Amino acid sequence: MPRVTWQVDLNADAGESYGAWTMGDDGRLFPSLTSVNIACGFHAGDPLTIQRTLHLAAEHGLGIGAHPGYPDLPGFGRRVLEATPEQVYADTLYQIAAVAGMARAAGLTLRHVKPHGALSTRSWTHAPTAAAIARATREFDPALPLVVLPATLLEREACDLGVPVVLETFPERAYLRDGRLAPRSMPGSSIHDPQEAARRAVMLVTEGRIEALDGGVFECRTDTLCIHGDNPHAVEIARAVRAALEARGVAVAPFPIPGA
Repeated sequence: MPRVTWQVDLNADAGESYGAWTMGDDGRLFPSLTSVNIACGFHAGDPLTIQRTLHLAAEHGLGIGAHPGYPDLPGFGRRVLEATPEQVYADTLYQIAAVAGMARAAGLTLRHVKPHGALSTRSWTHAPTAAAIARATREFDPALPLVVLPATLLEREACDLGVPVVLETFPERAYLRDGRLAPRSMPGSSIHDPQEAARRAVMLVTEGRIEALDGGVFECRTDTLCIHGDNPHAVEIARAVRAALEARGVAVAPFPIPGA
């Protein structure tokens, strides 16, 4: 057995269904994960889907997070909405409370918050949005961690407000050298080959860096790796990533709560 010298969480966005419309394959994806981010009903999901996803996550022993987004079911939360900071705060707080309340009813505990899609990307560079998300998380529970992309305004605003942060990277998404994810419109921005995603995951965790799509490298720390559930190869990627990490001696386990 290889000697374990690193630990990382492996998460995915889930519960991203609504009515007859379904995104991803949670049942096949969950066995490879250690944490899950559950859609709160704004960009995807509904009360019954949240409940079912919570129960499925519990069956697999996964850490549970809320995945708030813009109120944008038709656009899957990937369109920036011109929401005021007050609206972002209220919407985020509402969504966290919804998933946390349903988790509590199921005998489960919410472990983290992770913004979705355009709400997340907006918070990387727009301080009022970042501050609103961080404040909603803190005021719901000051011990609740916020999952953030490194080197973003969301990380800075969370730290300024004393919100615990968990740093997230994406082995199946390309990076620019300034740390931003490459826009999805950019060729090569998404990785669909499971073995390439696995190679990148090992590099991110064991070397703290990744090659950038626009040249050079992006250096970062990784507490959790995310697999996008809507990637058509998500199940295969998650399996390959976990196998490669464990073969390299990386312990794949839910991230510890900062400060706990």
